[in-house]
Parts: sequence; C-alpha cells; structure tokens
Amino acid sequence: GPDSSLEPYVQTRIFKIIVIGDSNVGKTCLTFRFCGGTFPDKTEATIGVDFREKTVEIEGERIKVQVWDTAGQERFRKSMVEHYYRNVHAVVFVYDVTKMTSFTNLKMWIEECNGHAVPPLVPRVLVGNKCDLKDLIQVPSSMALKFADAHNMLLFETSAKDPKESQNVDAIFMCLACRLKAQRSLLCRDLEGRPGQARRLEPSHDANGKNSCPC
Repeated sequence: GPDSSLEPYVQTRIFKIIVIGDSNVGKTCLTFRFCGGTFPDKTEATIGVDFREKTVEIEGERIKVQVWDTAGQERFRKSMVEHYYRNVHAVVFVYDVTKMTSFTNLKMWIEECNGHAVPPLVPRVLVGNKCDLKDLIQVPSSMALKFADAHNMLLFETSAKDPKESQNVDAIFMCLACRLKAQRSLLCRDLEGRPGQARRLEPSHDANGKNSCPC
C-alpha cells in the first residue's frame, strides 16, 4: 500500500529473555514450544547458546521475543556466561517438579544471576516443568509458591511436552512481554514527561473485548 515506505522506520523492539536451570529440566522443550520449534541460525558454535525468537503483537506493537536457552551450557560455562546475562530483559528459572535437586539448585542459579548484576527491575518467573508426570512429583506446588513469593516471582507449572499445555507456556512469555512493554512505556513517559503516554499502560482490548494480555 501507499504506507509501505514507512515500514523500515518502525523499529521492532527486542526483548531478550534467558532461560536458566539444571540440565534436563526441559528448558529446550519450553523454548521450542513457545517459538514453534524453529531455530534461527545456529549460534551454539560461537557462544554456546541457542536463541530462538518469535514475533508477537501486544497492543498493536510488534515485539520480537528472543529466548536464550543454555544449550550445552556446562561445556561453555566460563566463556559464555557473561554474554548470556548481558542486557537481559527478563529471566525464567526452570526446575523439574519430579526432581527435588533441580528445585534446591535454584538458589545457586539465583545467586549466579545476581552475581552478574542483573538489575532488580528485571522481571523473573519460576517455572515448574513436567507437571504431567503426576505420580512422580517431588516438589509440591505449595513449596514452589512459597519459594516464588520469597523471591518476588510468578510461578507457572507447565508441561512443555504436552501440546494441551502449550497455552500455559505461551502465557509465561506473553506475560513477561506485556510486563516489559508496560515497564518500557513507563520509562518513556518518565523520560519524556509526555502525559499522553499514560494511556499505553492500560491493557488494550481487541475487537472482541478480550484482553490481549494473559495475566
């Protein structure tokens, strides 16, 4: 159309979200499920990290959610960990509800995160994965909730393998993206002192009157 000349000037914002936790808790499954199983260029060889991305629309703005997953992280730990935490917008901590050690190790992961000076304003969420394995659960929801509260995180329990649960996986990342967008709008408003921007903070309603933000 006639507006196509404006297209290149619309900067898609990128939110970098990192996924952290023990090996084999399902971090890759989680990012796969959200990003539709597509890999961008393999980055593993250079920095020992896989990132996948998905463009979402929130309140009419296109936002690229870039999810960094610690592929083969143990091997690369020392060399790439700085790179991983740099300029991060949100952090997802994952444990396996059927493995108590993956839950107790979260303390170590949180310490690492804080050790890399991730600012307190950066939203963090806690994800208990594999909740479809009901008979094997070692970490009760009540325990996870207590931990999440103590660390000011939201708790999601998911099963990344179960397609029926994929809405829940989407909700994790969409919730973070909504929160980041609201934070950024606040930031813009504070910086520019433009009262007109306050409107952007209200959740938008689409034509069906449905709220686009899942949380």
